[in-house]
Amino acid sequence: MFKKILVANRGEIALRIQRACSELGIKAVMVYSEADRDAKYIKLAEEAVCIGPAASALSYLNMPAIISAAEVTDAEAIHPGYGFLSENADFAERVERSGFQFIGPTPESIRIMGDKVAAKQTMIKAGVPCVPGSEGELPDDPVQIKYIAKSIGYPIIIKAAGGGGGRGMRVVHTEAALINAVAMTKSEAGSAFGNPAVYMEKYLQNPRHVEIQILADKYKNAVYLGERDCSMQRRHQKVIEEAPAPGIPRKIIERVGERCVAACKKIGYRGAGTFEFLYEDGEFYFIEMNTRVQVEHPVTELTTGVDIVKTQIMVAAGEKLPFTQRQVQIRGHAIECRLNAEDAYKCIPSPGRITLWHPPGGPGVRVDSHIYTNYYVPPYYDSMIGKLITHGDTREQALARMRTALGETVVEGINTNLPLHRELMVDAQFMTGGTNIHYLEGWLVNHAR
Repeated sequence: MFKKILVANRGEIALRIQRACSELGIKAVMVYSEADRDAKYIKLAEEAVCIGPAASALSYLNMPAIISAAEVTDAEAIHPGYGFLSENADFAERVERSGFQFIGPTPESIRIMGDKVAAKQTMIKAGVPCVPGSEGELPDDPVQIKYIAKSIGYPIIIKAAGGGGGRGMRVVHTEAALINAVAMTKSEAGSAFGNPAVYMEKYLQNPRHVEIQILADKYKNAVYLGERDCSMQRRHQKVIEEAPAPGIPRKIIERVGERCVAACKKIGYRGAGTFEFLYEDGEFYFIEMNTRVQVEHPVTELTTGVDIVKTQIMVAAGEKLPFTQRQVQIRGHAIECRLNAEDAYKCIPSPGRITLWHPPGGPGVRVDSHIYTNYYVPPYYDSMIGKLITHGDTREQALARMRTALGETVVEGINTNLPLHRELMVDAQFMTGGTNIHYLEGWLVNHAR
């Protein structure tokens, strides 16, 4: 096992990894930008290194600074968390070339799954069901592009091969709008991701977003830890997640989960990963794989009893998975609400000083957050300041506990999306379960303030 790990991230995930290291008896080196000097995990750290000014490009995305911090502190491994450099194959390669262990998949796996076209082709070969679409990158010939779209059937969606995080997508309903949409998406993809390649898929009208969590070691042992429903989204960004997904037969989940495991073994995948699917009319369609720990991993931890972050560290250290698929049991139901520093309905970021923070408690309540009273939420990063997660024997109990937890939570000094979560927890359709990925955006239009 490692003696010292450098945590190359910030916010709640940095604190989460720090806690996992503590449980494993590992020293955690925390890095921070000048804007995060007063973060809770920095105050708790045995060692902390400033890696640059507030701007991400000069700090959390600064590969030389992070690797230098690992060198001067004698760390053995680097955990990238999520976001920032977590799915950057070049970073993973530089980490390992510098003599450190990257706590995540191999650079090769990240490259394959980071290119959406290559990922889809890999999944088709592995027998994982995919959305009907172009076989690869779209050609330059407008006639061929129109032919591909016609064979798929409108509406279609143009996607950036190197995209992610809900960016680099454009829905097209008619042939007249097609060529211009492809050109615009290519241009945006080149600017945002450094890769102008785009591909085309059938645009599903009312799907749900359901994902399968996997863990794998370097000995080709792999398991899936059930599924999560992440359909409550705005602008392709998740707001509420839950496990298991309401109303989907276990046999379907098992069939897809087994195929995901087979795909991991086929590509020699190592570490934690998530297969993301659209689910419509009883069918799963693969859209992408995230080669890192997910924001929403706590709902899976609460329903399986598996510590995903600790397992990530253990398999990176060369250990075998400590359990088999047969030992994975789904118990009860868990729901996660992302707590954001933003206007609840307009989603405008609201950085500033928190004058009062009172987190909830009680049976089945978990709070993952790095904030505290008098903490200053910086304006430079993602607006998420924490996650409230509840677990119960049933979905109804998890919902009841979440309503209570949201009622107890107090954040003063800045705007947050707490009012939105409180309303959604009593929304009739959400309470029934199985809402699609467009539901929340329609809800926000109808409840505009």
